Amino acid sequence: MPDTNSYVPKVLIAGGGLAGLAAAAALGGAGFQVEVFESRPFLGGRATSYTIPVDSKNGPAEEVETIDNCQHILLRCCVNLLNFYERLGVRDRIRFYREFYFLEPGGRISVLRRGRLPAPFHFMGAFLGMHCLSRADKTGIARALLALRRERTRRKDLDRISMLDWLLQKRQTPHAIDRFWRQVLVSAVNEDLDRMAAMHGFQVFWLGFLARADSYEMGIPSVPLGQLYSEAAWKRLGSVQFHFRCPVERIDEGGFTVAGERRTADHYICALPFERLEAVGLETPRFEHSPITGVHLWFDREITTLPHATLLDRTMQWMFNKEAGRYLQLVVSASRDLTNLSRQEIVDIAIGDLRLYFPRVKDANLLKSRVIKEQRATFSAAPETESLRPTPESGLPKVFLAGDWTRTGWPATMEGAVRSGYLAAEGVAQAAARPARFLLPDVG
Repeated sequence: MPDTNSYVPKVLIAGGGLAGLAAAAALGGAGFQVEVFESRPFLGGRATSYTIPVDSKNGPAEEVETIDNCQHILLRCCVNLLNFYERLGVRDRIRFYREFYFLEPGGRISVLRRGRLPAPFHFMGAFLGMHCLSRADKTGIARALLALRRERTRRKDLDRISMLDWLLQKRQTPHAIDRFWRQVLVSAVNEDLDRMAAMHGFQVFWLGFLARADSYEMGIPSVPLGQLYSEAAWKRLGSVQFHFRCPVERIDEGGFTVAGERRTADHYICALPFERLEAVGLETPRFEHSPITGVHLWFDREITTLPHATLLDRTMQWMFNKEAGRYLQLVVSASRDLTNLSRQEIVDIAIGDLRLYFPRVKDANLLKSRVIKEQRATFSAAPETESLRPTPESGLPKVFLAGDWTRTGWPATMEGAVRSGYLAAEGVAQAAARPARFLLPDVG
């Protein structure tokens, strides 16, 4: 028998996305020996960056750019994601913004920022001054927010009805639904209001906008996402080793099969996308996917000085100023309507939308572009889906599950992925007779 005081348990993790990385960071920091197997040559999964050629207006692409696969943001209420960044020593690379810019066609801006009143009334002054909403819109939204605060712990059907069903019950105006609720929630949950379980909409508004005065502040990485997981960041976390271009072919209670070879350890974590589980021999939850489309545009001049904006009434939902107003990234969440369009058609839609908000686009030349379609970006957070999400226990001895699709208490977000990794790590620690707590409680 090994000496339990000196023996170092070994854990193998399949998947180097955020869930797997969070589990590795937690366990590595707790003294476990960790090995992560990733099929791609880089870390981060769907929250990463890579170098690719871009489509040039001047002929065949000769340049390359380092881009994020999609713009990923967080809020201050994402306490576990921030804890993960702190473990890696990169939390200072997240820049927070206190203003949300709502931009109407024609260029008029409404700004949402907190005032001096305590939560949950900290937005009152700015909310009343938002030009993009009518008095009837604001009255209805205020009434719904009060109902949300009251009903979030009382109603038992929030997983069975859609967010749109609930908003219609609260007699929200079409304008309020389109310009406020949809703009915030579709991007946060990556699902349309009529396909989104109300419980997720409740959570976004409670934790992100009502529970604490600063929890709404939006964090945007100041470096490409891939740099957050650099080799230097992992040196501070004990024994964590990565194997790139090493897809796990099979998982059972006896270990991993990688490139036809058996790899064994004391415990195992499967942090693969849910659609990969069947291929490795695990039970697959029956979820649908919801896509995200990112549009990267490089112009020959400054288009805007705004750091970001939500774009009202058009196809493109969000704009992020990536570099000096010349490189913009646009995002469309739950982008099913774009699935069958060509990349050039999507770029044309993006340019047409931008002309309505930023007059400088009309005189600018588009130098290059890139469209990223993430068809399997997240699972669809539909009504009656929550009960299908598995816990970290896989049903196999020594094997635990992690992924934003597991039962984390959050929708498919970076915070949800990190929470899943921490929960799986807690399961491993408990099974190894080294119990530890990694998951931080929500701000609310």
